[in-house]
Amino acid sequence: MYQYNKDDFENKNSREPADESYYSFDKPASDHSGKEKDIYHYDIENSLNDKEQAVPDAVKEIYEWIESCIFAVVLILVVFIFLFRTATVSGISMNPTLYENERLLLQKIGYTDPEYGDIVVVDRTNTNNPPIIKRVIGKEGDTIDIDFNAGIVYRNGTALEEPYVNEPTFKEETVEFPVTIPENAIFVMGDNRNHSLDSRSDEVGMVDLRRVMGKVIFRFFPFSRAGGF
Repeated sequence: MYQYNKDDFENKNSREPADESYYSFDKPASDHSGKEKDIYHYDIENSLNDKEQAVPDAVKEIYEWIESCIFAVVLILVVFIFLFRTATVSGISMNPTLYENERLLLQKIGYTDPEYGDIVVVDRTNTNNPPIIKRVIGKEGDTIDIDFNAGIVYRNGTALEEPYVNEPTFKEETVEFPVTIPENAIFVMGDNRNHSLDSRSDEVGMVDLRRVMGKVIFRFFPFSRAGGF
């Protein structure tokens, strides 16, 4: 049987305590783990903050885009209302230059002095009739004469070269020629001379400049025939 040795007891008690660092070995690990938790928590907060900031930025960009679109639409409306207007061709009186249902852009503002050859839209609300689209042949002070037998138009005694007409001017109406155009008026005819109601008829006569709605400057439909005048 083992006998308890007093020396063993004393030696056991006299042993130096274990190195304290052994017991504190886990402390750095604990601190390191804490730091990782802190960093992870910090990253989550930053990520959430970034997402929260990204949402307002995206909404702001959408609002700015919408504002830009609204501004562009308003600008276009202002331009078309005050500077330009559109018109649709009805009928065959301007063939072969213009055809039915073609869409035109008119210069409205600043067009006060029509030139020879301009294509204009004439307002006829004073006679409860729709507008007409014709070509300017004469201006105030001009004398217009037409030889209906030869189909030739004269302005101030000079025969006009008219490559735009569909056929020579044979159709005679109610106005007697020669005729002198009064002040602030123009004489207009359609390019399809024998199928056009224009200044040769008393129904239209000399067109007061105040009735000119605008000058045709561009055809935008159909796309295959789009172009300026």
